[in-house]
Amino acid sequence: MTEQQARDVLDTIAEALAPQPDANRFVPAVAAGTAVRAVIGTLALEQRHIVAADRRSFLHLAQRAAGQPRCAEFFETLAEGETLALERLGALLTGCGLDEVAARAYEPQAGCQAYPAYVAWLALNGEPADVVLALSANFAAWGGYCATIAEALRTRYGFTDEACGFFDFFALPAPALRAQALAAVQEGGGRISLPAAHGYGRLLQTYELMFWDTLAVAAR
Repeated sequence: MTEQQARDVLDTIAEALAPQPDANRFVPAVAAGTAVRAVIGTLALEQRHIVAADRRSFLHLAQRAAGQPRCAEFFETLAEGETLALERLGALLTGCGLDEVAARAYEPQAGCQAYPAYVAWLALNGEPADVVLALSANFAAWGGYCATIAEALRTRYGFTDEACGFFDFFALPAPALRAQALAAVQEGGGRISLPAAHGYGRLLQTYELMFWDTLAVAAR
């Protein structure tokens, strides 16, 4: 697969899987300042479980992609990113008035944890190059949501820059990661099944929406 073909595949699947503007009920509530402040803590507590689980899933995908070095590199970068995100999550929890005792006592909600459970399934069963496509499509929406939340936490809820660091991290443009995804898809070539990648991406977007919907109920 040529570089241009890989770029076209990435762009096409991202466009096909882009969520509808009104699909997410939670982020607009945060942006408007109408979501109860306590739900930000719930989001942080859920992410504490999600980030740790996704990191392990990405490392497993990197191991499975050992014969595809560009794919392995992509997943290793994702795992490193989850490590950095977890380091920033502590300040968000503190900003929400939550300590380690509260974090350990928290019981995660099924609607929020369906996403990392499916990522773990992909780590075990998905063709790595197909998973690169599915995740890349999903991350495009996630980054935008994080940018909106980061701004709202500062302007609507009075959070410090340090407390917003978790969302700032994911909101940043990631041209290097895009380049790695492009190289991984180009390398994957004949291994890629577009129907499978689209199916993986569709479920990832559905499970992420389930995450936001679960929080939207708690935000009322």
